[in-house]
Amino acid sequence: MKVNKTNAARLLDKANIVYELIPYQVDESDLAATHVAEQLGENIEQVFKTLVLRGDKTGIFVCVIPGNMEVDLKAVAKISGNKSAEMIAMKELLPVTGYIRGGCSPIGMKKHFPTYFHKTCLDFHYIYVSAGVRGIQIKIDPADLIKFVSAEVGEIAI
Repeated sequence: MKVNKTNAARLLDKANIVYELIPYQVDESDLAATHVAEQLGENIEQVFKTLVLRGDKTGIFVCVIPGNMEVDLKAVAKISGNKSAEMIAMKELLPVTGYIRGGCSPIGMKKHFPTYFHKTCLDFHYIYVSAGVRGIQIKIDPADLIKFVSAEVGEIAI
C-alpha cells in the first residue's frame, strides 16, 4: 500500500530524522487511540494522542499523552506556567493547528506551541503519533521527536 507523505513526514525528512509512516484503517465513528492501537496491533501505551489546550496565562500549548490516559489539567497547568488549563473547543482545532480531530500531529502545526510529552514515552524505543491525517501514524524514537519539537517531558496524564 502506497502511503503519501504528509507535511509532518516532510519536516522530519528535512531534519534527517528516522521514522516510519504506518497506515491504518480509519473508522469515522471511532477516532479513539484505542482503535488506532488495535489497527496497528500495538500496545496502547505506545500510541500517543496529541491534545491542544489553552492556559489562562500562556495561551495555547500541546500535550502528547498515551492513548489510554487522560490529561491531568492541574499537573499540565503547573508545568506550563498556568494556574488553570482547559482543552480548546473542537471548532478551534483546525484554525489553530491546521489539523483535524483524529489527525492532529505534534509536528508541523501552523505555528510552534509549547509542547509537553508524558514521561512514559521514554520507556519505549519507539512510539506512534499522528502523521497529520487520519489513517497514518508516525512510528518514531521518542527522544528524536521530543528534541525535534522542542518539548518538555513530565507527569502530565492520569
